[in-house]
Amino acid sequence: MGRRRSNLSDGGAPPPRPAPGVRAAHLAWLTALALAVAGCHHEPKLDALQKVKERGVLRVITRNNPTTYYQGPAGPEGPEYDLVHQFARELGVKVQLIVPDSFDEILPMIAVGRADLAAAGLTVTPRRERYVRFTPPYQTVTAQVVYRLGHRRPRSAKDLIGGRLVVVAGSSYVERLEALKARYPKLRWEATTDYSSEDLLGLVSAQEIDYTIADSNAVALDRRFYPELRVAFNFSKPQGLAWAFPRTRDKSLYDAATAFIERMKKSGDLERILARYYGHLGNLGYVGTKRFMEDIKTRLPLYQKLFEQAGAETGIDWKLLAAIGYQESHWNPKAVSPTGVRGLMMLTLDTADHIGIDNRVNPEQSILGGARYFAQIEKQIPKRIPQPVRTWMALAAYNLGLGHLEDARIITEDRGGNPDSWVDVKRNLPLLSQKRWYRRTRNGYARGMEAARYVGNIRTYYDILTRVESRQPQPAPGPHESVAKRLP
Repeated sequence: MGRRRSNLSDGGAPPPRPAPGVRAAHLAWLTALALAVAGCHHEPKLDALQKVKERGVLRVITRNNPTTYYQGPAGPEGPEYDLVHQFARELGVKVQLIVPDSFDEILPMIAVGRADLAAAGLTVTPRRERYVRFTPPYQTVTAQVVYRLGHRRPRSAKDLIGGRLVVVAGSSYVERLEALKARYPKLRWEATTDYSSEDLLGLVSAQEIDYTIADSNAVALDRRFYPELRVAFNFSKPQGLAWAFPRTRDKSLYDAATAFIERMKKSGDLERILARYYGHLGNLGYVGTKRFMEDIKTRLPLYQKLFEQAGAETGIDWKLLAAIGYQESHWNPKAVSPTGVRGLMMLTLDTADHIGIDNRVNPEQSILGGARYFAQIEKQIPKRIPQPVRTWMALAAYNLGLGHLEDARIITEDRGGNPDSWVDVKRNLPLLSQKRWYRRTRNGYARGMEAARYVGNIRTYYDILTRVESRQPQPAPGPHESVAKRLP
């Protein structure tokens, strides 16, 4: 089977024949423009909002990546996924997700009305606004040029000349690169329909391409998995991400979505959704992440079967147990703290007695004991609190104790927050170390800031372990090959 070509721009030579996917996208854009013009004279009579409600389904174009929608350990999740489903619940309908083969198909598809809206981490640009209608932004990002630590850092677009730069076809980065060609005629890049931004960041880390461009939220997520990645410079000013709708006269569904986004901002629910996916980033830094990646290769194999067995007994994901163990002891069964907790899961003597463990430095007993203890804690979190918030609350209680967690939840409610929201409770945990607050509590002083960091670190470790388990390193294209997708 033949390989797709990338769209290679060389700033001076005749342009190559576009790849089939790129040609199709260009044709779709032309079709979209024609339909948009025609629509000025032949608008459908049905109200778009009412049509969705009568159908009972909201059709949404999205893409499969960590910043939008993906299959998590407990099922589908992602910032766009959560936001779209909340909107659908308010409309009283279900969601049908449509995932095109490549990013450059998304805007043409929504422009011609192949779905009700596109929720795919789309950057708002003047060029795109000619074809689709954007809601107010729900998140702000900056496009960033990314390189690998140890290589020459480019300081500007001019410094990209001579290196291999690959970006996603149809992205806003291509618009900016095309504009820069007038100033830098030798600037070259490849625009691929076969790799995502996430894939390209992996290629930079593997030293198979020199540079790529990605949005700052994607870079922040992926640097957990590729600690050698570095931001060379910002490729854009801060830009909004928004939902896209067909540009028709009927704005009923668009107006409903706009009002929904504004309500989510005002209520704080939007902040909570974004904090769920981005709030724990940045805790480890390069050294901590690098060490963890090495320990996955050298230390984890010694204990992985024990984590898996404990997970099977307690119903807890073994990767979460492994993440707790790493945060507690860096998978060192002989670890001892100044306060007397010890072992791979750092159990106190009282806890070990309570769960029937008589040898805390025995890895098998420690891991099983920690798993049983965490399961007991999780069962005591109020049942009305959904996952994954129950897990984050239980982690904080594993570190602080259930009493201190309850104190933090009470403080959160007293200050007008939601005691069942991890984002709100996390914000108030540091108050447990402030006298004016902890003297009002039943359990007194606690290191709340430490607990917040504790949960954040474990979430990062868990994300990395999930990524390592589910995804193998990808092979590289040759130095003169087009970038062709080889991932499953």
